[in-house]
Amino acid sequence: MYQWRKFEFFEEKYAGKCSIPDDVTGKIECCSSGRGKIVVGCDDGTVSLLDRGLKFNYGFQAHSSSVLFLQQLKQRNFLVTVGEDEQISATLSAMCLKVFDLDKMQPEGSSTSNPDCIQILRIFTNQFPEAKITSFLVLEEAPPILLIAIGLDNGCIYCIKGDIARERIKRFKLQVDNHSGKSDSSITGLGFRVDGQALQLFAVTSTSVSLFSLQTEPPSRQTLDQIGCNVNSVAMSDRSELIIGRPEAVYFYEVDGRGPCWAFEGEKRFLGWFRGYLLCVIADQRNGKNTFNIYDLRNHLIAHSLVVNEVSHMLCEWGNIILIMTDKSALCIGEKDMESKLDMLFKKNLYTVAINLVQSQQADAAATAEVLRKYGDHLYGKQYYDEAMAQYIHTIGHLEPSYVIQKFLDAQRIYNLTNYLEKLHEKGLASKDHTTLLLNCYTKLKDVEKLNVFIKSEDGVGEHKFDVETAIRVCRAANYHEHAMYVAKKSGRHEWYLKILLEDLGRYEEALQYISSLEPSQAGVTVKEYGKILIEHKPVETIEILMRLCTEEGEAARRGTSNGTYMSMLPSPVDFLNIFIHHPQSLMDFLEKYTSKVKDSPAQVEIHNTLLELYLSNDLNFPSMSQANSSGDRDRSAERPLGGAVMARADSNGKLTSDRKDLNKEKDRQERLQKGLRLLKSAWPAELEQPLYDVDLAIILCEMNAFKAGILYLYEKMKLYKEVIACYMQAHDHEGLIACCKRLGDSGKGGDPSLWAELLKYFGELGEDCSKEVKEVLTYIERDDILPPIIVLQTLSRNPCLTLSVIKDYIARKLEQESKLIEEDRRAIEKYQEETLAMRKEIQDLRTNARIFQLSKCTACTFTLDLPAVHFMCMHSFHQRCLGDNEKECPECAPEYTAVLEMKRSLEQNSKDQDQFFQQVKSSKDGFSVIAEYFGKGVISKTGNGTTSTLRSGNASSSTGF
Repeated sequence: MYQWRKFEFFEEKYAGKCSIPDDVTGKIECCSSGRGKIVVGCDDGTVSLLDRGLKFNYGFQAHSSSVLFLQQLKQRNFLVTVGEDEQISATLSAMCLKVFDLDKMQPEGSSTSNPDCIQILRIFTNQFPEAKITSFLVLEEAPPILLIAIGLDNGCIYCIKGDIARERIKRFKLQVDNHSGKSDSSITGLGFRVDGQALQLFAVTSTSVSLFSLQTEPPSRQTLDQIGCNVNSVAMSDRSELIIGRPEAVYFYEVDGRGPCWAFEGEKRFLGWFRGYLLCVIADQRNGKNTFNIYDLRNHLIAHSLVVNEVSHMLCEWGNIILIMTDKSALCIGEKDMESKLDMLFKKNLYTVAINLVQSQQADAAATAEVLRKYGDHLYGKQYYDEAMAQYIHTIGHLEPSYVIQKFLDAQRIYNLTNYLEKLHEKGLASKDHTTLLLNCYTKLKDVEKLNVFIKSEDGVGEHKFDVETAIRVCRAANYHEHAMYVAKKSGRHEWYLKILLEDLGRYEEALQYISSLEPSQAGVTVKEYGKILIEHKPVETIEILMRLCTEEGEAARRGTSNGTYMSMLPSPVDFLNIFIHHPQSLMDFLEKYTSKVKDSPAQVEIHNTLLELYLSNDLNFPSMSQANSSGDRDRSAERPLGGAVMARADSNGKLTSDRKDLNKEKDRQERLQKGLRLLKSAWPAELEQPLYDVDLAIILCEMNAFKAGILYLYEKMKLYKEVIACYMQAHDHEGLIACCKRLGDSGKGGDPSLWAELLKYFGELGEDCSKEVKEVLTYIERDDILPPIIVLQTLSRNPCLTLSVIKDYIARKLEQESKLIEEDRRAIEKYQEETLAMRKEIQDLRTNARIFQLSKCTACTFTLDLPAVHFMCMHSFHQRCLGDNEKECPECAPEYTAVLEMKRSLEQNSKDQDQFFQQVKSSKDGFSVIAEYFGKGVISKTGNGTTSTLRSGNASSSTGF
């Protein structure tokens, strides 16, 4: 004890103005704290409640004689008291236990009010004989259950458990020891310990310490020690340890026996526990003074020491320690804040004590780090760099690293700085700059061994201790290429690994092998980034890698995945086009290999488009550059006949080498054009409506590069036959033009016969002698009756080089044919006129003359006709019963007449559909015949509203008596 340092970590509150109010008139027998108030019981039976600062709140008469014990509950605002009341009879004890509800006040008189007393219990009964009460303790279980333990001077403990307010209780007795002398067996202290479901009770006498296990039935008892203590020298710690004070020491007890022992000399008048501190009021027998000490047991220091008068009670409330003296004076002692305590220690340079203090009081990490920083600054000021760095390392995570780094950079303590930076990386708190600084320290120290340990650590988490890119960059700048490559490979930064191999070391073969060993997804990413360099130096090997990535040659074959499923997962060749930007020949080789191996690629349209650009370009250029290079050639290509020009590459100086070079280039171009034509045809199968390439792009490429064969094929596949013959017309190829029209103008094979009309128009406007061609064209026009003769004459009349002999035979045949048609039409007219006159005569006869019906049999049933009968103008007669409900139409003639009406109605309905009419006129060879047919059917005839009624075959003459 005498070796412990003394500090003033506590201070007196209210500056000596704290005392028990005068309203408390009796002698204080007991005290309790809780719920922001202090409750005081006196020998006159009154109970007083004191607020903060020991200010009197109110008081009431709890017992008639004296209040011996009381305890304020924490969970509910209840007060439990033990005191003497008036003795009702000689057999009943005057000792009573009362429960007050402090939230319910009952009026008493006009000026004062008492809390509601919800229960009164007699402590002593026939089963529980009366004895002197020496200790009292209440345990709050789940409300409203209470467990009250009452210690007696005869070594017994009376327990009352249950809902005290409703008197649903159970009483039982615990026997501590059976000493004959009451002074030895008196219960001096009690303490409850709750550990989960286990409920235990410590019981202390002057000669023993016992522990009762109350969860067993009956409760079991074990003796923990054969020494005890006096009253007021028992307390419970916040870890549910029992503390007892004896003159020689203070003892701690767990459930299994005696624990730590602290040798503090002197009689322990009072013992308590406050926020991890041990409170002791010790009487010094040599000078008769009482000393109040507050012990910090963990840090082995006395946090406060004060000489006090005779203490009667010790409490803890409002975050303070309250000592009540026998003369009703009081001391209110509060703990200083952590900052004040640390300032006190810093002024004395007691940094180790400060560190232990903040750690023992579970201060936050930031506060602990601040103490460690100050300690480190203190050591740094004394040039104890190693010790200072040890403290700074403990602040990692809270103290800004630049604070420490700056200090040791100025002191040129590179070894200490390296140690700090290593710890910073181990805890994963290093930034890129810290990694850079540490690696620079290693390189400056030329400590390759530490550099290897830092980078090539075998714990498997080296890549997580520092910023990988920074380490690679620093090692690469310091020419530690192997270290940089190791970090890149271990961390999976394949792009950095390849960057060093290709850009710094130029080891292309090794780079290709490394890419081949990667997963397909990673290999694809790296090839996209570094493919330009690889294509430039190792084109064949790079194309092989791309083929393995984009086809099923590699991993897919081993997986056994189906072609359709896996193809959608493979990278597309289109993704790698940019790496061939300066090497179009390699791009063409790659795409040709790919298309020869993969027939149904999802990106085949883009691939075919790219191949077409490569095949059809005048000079083999990268596709994205072809249009820019061809912009100047567009006008020149327009001047050449389409498809018939060969680009002249001979230089004006006529050197043989230049001619040979141009010949080779032209030969290569012709080969590429043939490939392009084969691609145009193979990528547009007959069963597909649209090709496997962009048609518009293909046409533009063919036009730009004067590729006639391609243009003709595309126009023909797109059924743009007029554009096809326009190409031949532009080339002045008459033979090809007629052959094309024979192939494309045959309507029987789905061709367009109007091409012959276009061809005739072309020859009519040609301005040169083309009699042979015109005669051949007229043969097909006459065969398919494409144009009227008058149109043919008008068209050919524009060519002054043609004579009438060209069309003489054609006109003669047409006139003869027209004469035959006129004669046939004249005979048809005469026939229709005769039929019309006969119909009009019959109609007139029906209107003016009577009809004689001479049928003797019914047309329907063939039986003899009798009355009533119905006769129709169509000369059919019926029994009226055979007609049924329909008496206005002849059943024999009605179907034919109805069909005629329906046809007329349909024609009238169609006359309203103008689109159909014009479509028929447009699609017909002779539009006039369509109009004449509409007039002939009476569809578009103009008739008046008041037309004469038609004689219906259904008009009947009914007779009941013929």
